[in-house]
This record gives sequence, structure tokens and C-alpha cells, in this order.
Amino acid sequence: MPQQVAQPGGLRLNAAERHFAGGASVGPLTLQASPGEVIVLLGPSGCGKSTALDLICGLQHADAGTVECSRAALMPQTDALLPWLDAAGNAALPLVLHGTPKAQARANAQDALAQLGLPNHGALRPDQLSGGMRQRVAIARTLLSGAPVLCLDEPFAALDAITRESAQQILAGALAGSGRTAVLVTHDASEAALLADRVYVLGPQGSVAAEVPGARMHYAVDSPPVIEATRTLRAALSEVVAG
Repeated sequence: MPQQVAQPGGLRLNAAERHFAGGASVGPLTLQASPGEVIVLLGPSGCGKSTALDLICGLQHADAGTVECSRAALMPQTDALLPWLDAAGNAALPLVLHGTPKAQARANAQDALAQLGLPNHGALRPDQLSGGMRQRVAIARTLLSGAPVLCLDEPFAALDAITRESAQQILAGALAGSGRTAVLVTHDASEAALLADRVYVLGPQGSVAAEVPGARMHYAVDSPPVIEATRTLRAALSEVVAG
């Protein structure tokens, strides 16, 4: 079923289902996000989190139910940086593809990289950057897409614990500053609690097993609101895994 357009910056899935060969399916999935809200999809591997992002971005179409969403940009699990472009060139790519003059696109990319803690890294190639730096370049590229809805598929899965915590803080600040709607996928309950306004805990086939308030804007994994939200999310995940 083709995607429909929601209110600017918003999204809504209503009993959306995706069917695959062999009888496998995801859904029915019902969720929504208001403009400027950050929601997180949390659940075990194989429950359909990435498929949900594909539906939101229009990369797959629902076989049943409806998907309403403003234009969305996807940041995949890997940073997918082009090795022949430097950091600024990679970040500027969506602007260039949309017709922005290269000099202006590069200047905008340099500004975005500076806001993400990379003020002097624009001329470096991907193989000269650490994993955390590469992820920040990918975040800058996603932000510069101009899409009112941003979808991030486990953006920190490949990072070590220390780099991951720093990247989470940087992303939280970037999302707060952009005012855009975001949908994140993660397996990490504390990450979900830290970054989300609301968390949808998904069951084995991608339906919503629980909806839990997040603790966005507290910016510290050891703050009481984040700790309490993490505890609640872990309990909900345990119930899903236990069946």
C-alpha cells in the first residue's frame, strides 16, 4: 500500500503489516510521532525494527494497514561513507544531489561537522577517521538531507562503550537543536531511555508490546529519570523475551 503524507514533520503507522515469502510477516504495527518528537523502537533481533524504518522511509510498502509520513531520511547501521570523498564531501552529499552549489554545500557541511565536534576534520578521508568520527559524519549527512523525519538504524552499534556514550550525547544535542522528528532503532534499553520522548517495545513479530515514556533531555545515563526509564524498559523487554 503506497505511503501517505502525514502532517508536516509527523508520522503515523496504523496496523501496518509487511508480508514476506515463506509466510513470515511483520506487524500489525501501530505507532505515531508528533513533529519534533523522538521515538525509539526497542526489541529483540528479528522483530521487525529495521523493516519499520523501511516502511516509514518508503523503501518498502505495507501489505496491509496504512503508513503516513512526511519525507524521511534513513541513516543505516553502517556509516556508508564514500571512500573517495573527504568528511565534508560526504556530509555535503545530499545538498549537492539536491542542486546546492558545491561551495555552499561544503560550507554548510563544515558548519554541521563543527556542531558535532569535528571542526577541523572536513578534509580528512573516511579511512583517516575513527569509528565515532565516521558516525558523526554520517549524522551530519542525515541532518543535511533536510528531511523533516530522520530514521536512524542502530547508529552506535559498532562503537565501543566510551565512544558510544559520547556519540549518544552528541546526537541528543543535535536532535534538540534541529527540532526534527526522529525514529531510532536500538537493542539498548539505556540508550532508548536517554534519547527518546517515547519508546515502543516491539514483540517478536513487530507489534507493539509496550509503550514507555523516555527521559530525553536529561543527557546523562546516570540521571534518576534515565535510570528509572531504563529499569522499566528492561522489565518490558524481559516480558517480551519470556513470551
